[in-house]
Amino acid sequence: MATEKIDTLIVGGGQAGLALSEHLGNRKISHLVLERHRIAERWRTERWDSLVANGPAWHDRFPSMTFPDISPDAFATKDQVVDYFEAYARQIDCPIRCGVDVKSVTKLAGRRAFRIETSQGVIEATNVVAATGPFQRPIFPALVPQDAPVMQIHSNSYHNPQQLPAGSVLVVGAGSSGGQIADELLRAGRQVHLSVGPHDRPPRSYRGRDFVWWLGVLGKWEAGAVDPGTEHVTISVSGAHGGQTVDFRRYAARGMNLLGLTESYADGVLHFSDDLGRNIAQGDANYLSVLDEADAYIARNGLDLPEEPEARIIDPDPHCVTNPVLELDLQKQGINTIIWATGYAVDYNWLNVDVLDEAGRPLHHRGVTTEPGIYFLGLPWQSRRGSAFIWGVWHDAKHIADHISNQRNYLEFERTPA
Repeated sequence: MATEKIDTLIVGGGQAGLALSEHLGNRKISHLVLERHRIAERWRTERWDSLVANGPAWHDRFPSMTFPDISPDAFATKDQVVDYFEAYARQIDCPIRCGVDVKSVTKLAGRRAFRIETSQGVIEATNVVAATGPFQRPIFPALVPQDAPVMQIHSNSYHNPQQLPAGSVLVVGAGSSGGQIADELLRAGRQVHLSVGPHDRPPRSYRGRDFVWWLGVLGKWEAGAVDPGTEHVTISVSGAHGGQTVDFRRYAARGMNLLGLTESYADGVLHFSDDLGRNIAQGDANYLSVLDEADAYIARNGLDLPEEPEARIIDPDPHCVTNPVLELDLQKQGINTIIWATGYAVDYNWLNVDVLDEAGRPLHHRGVTTEPGIYFLGLPWQSRRGSAFIWGVWHDAKHIADHISNQRNYLEFERTPA
C-alpha cells in the first residue's frame, strides 16, 4: 500500500481539531483530521445524560457559527453540542476521517517529516498536531481496593441515577462534574455524600450579566498562567436547570452530607481531611471577589446595571461544616457507589517524539514544541485561562495555523541569484 502524504495531520476530531481545520483551510494548507471514533465522541459517550454546557450559547461557540434553534442565553444540551460540531465540520468542509486510530508517530531520520502509522495505513506528514485534548485518561485514585464491596466508577462512566445500585452514593470531587452529578443524585432522592476540595465558586450571573461576561470584561479569561499554589483548584459552575450559582451550603440544607478532601481508606472506612470549612471559605472568597471587581468595573465605567445586594448574602454554615465528619464506614452508611470525579490525565503513548516530560506531559509554548513540525492543541491554559473553552481553543488554533503557515513560507524560500 502506497504511503499517503499530507502537509499537516491533525490527530483528534473534537473542538480543537475542527477549529484548526477551519484556520488551515482558510490558508489553503492541505491537511487531514483523523478521529478514532466519531466527531465529539466524548460528548456522546463519556458524559452524563443530562449534561448541558457550562456557558451560555452566545459565549461557548466558535466565532464563525452560532447555535441554531436555541436562545443565546440558554445552555446547550450535550446532544446539541454534538450536532453543533457536526454542522460546523460540514460548514468548513473539514477533511475528516472517522474510525481511524493513530498508533504511532515517529520522526523520519534526516528529514523534516514524520511517519504516522494508523489502523488504515501509513501517512507521511510535514506537521503533526496532537489535538486530542485533556480528557484522555480518567484519574482513578487507588484508595479503595477494587475488590471492596462497593461499585466504583469514574465520572466519565456515569450516565444517570438509574445505572447505580440502590443505596447511598459518595461523590469524590466538587468541580463542575462532581457538583452537578451530586446535585442530580440528590434530586433523584439518593442520600449523597460529597467530598469537597479546594475550588473556585463564581456567581452564575451578577447584576444581569453571566459570569462568563464578567470574566471577559475583567480580563480573567486572558490570564496567562495559573496562580502559584492553585494548580489543583477546580471551578464549581453549572448551566443545569437554567443556570444557577453552585452553593454547597444549600446542597447541605437539602440533605447532602459535605466532607473534606478524601485522604485514605482502611478496613471499610474512608478518612477525610479536616479542611472542609477552609475549602468552603475559599470558595466564598472567590465568589465575593468577583462581585467586588464587578461592582468596581460598573462604577468606573458608568454602566447602568441593576444593583443586586442579595447576591452578597451568605447562608450560615451547616452542621456538616461546623462539625465535619472525618471518617465514613461505607457499610454502616449504606454507601454502595463511589463516583470519582477526580479529573483526567493526558495520554500520548502514540507520540514517539521527544516533546514530552518525564511524566508524559507536553513540553510546549502556546502549543509549539522544540521539535519543528510537532504541535499540541486543546490543552487547558495552553495560552490563557480561556483555552479550554470552544472559543478559546479557536484562538489557540489560529496561533498554531499562523505558525505552520510561517514555517511553510521559510521552507519554500529559494534565494534569488545575484
